[in-house]
Amino acid sequence: MVKVTFKNLEKSMLAVEAADEKMLELIEKFPELKGGDLQVTLSMENSPHQTGPDLFGVKVRVQGSSYHGVILEKKAPSLYVALADVAEHLLERFNRFSDKARVKNRNQERRFATRAN
Repeated sequence: MVKVTFKNLEKSMLAVEAADEKMLELIEKFPELKGGDLQVTLSMENSPHQTGPDLFGVKVRVQGSSYHGVILEKKAPSLYVALADVAEHLLERFNRFSDKARVKNRNQERRFATRAN
């Protein structure tokens, strides 16, 4: 389940749909995420004391799946660039997480096989 929250940013159905779309693409690639919760926080930083462009942030927290505890936050000048950036980095992190588990299981099976012989 994907839950989208807003922080210092007006709620927008377009932003919710964009976040849902990016997260659903990840869920399709990693079915283990279906049982868990993805909490996406869309935020904007704007300093009243310093002039400059707004900075949009996207923070994703994964709970209740085999990827439990993964937290990733990215910031960019555009909300949609930040969304794309966080989705790309989550893909890399999930791949790395899956590879570590696969290698660990493979090494464990090899140890058991050599002990059995």
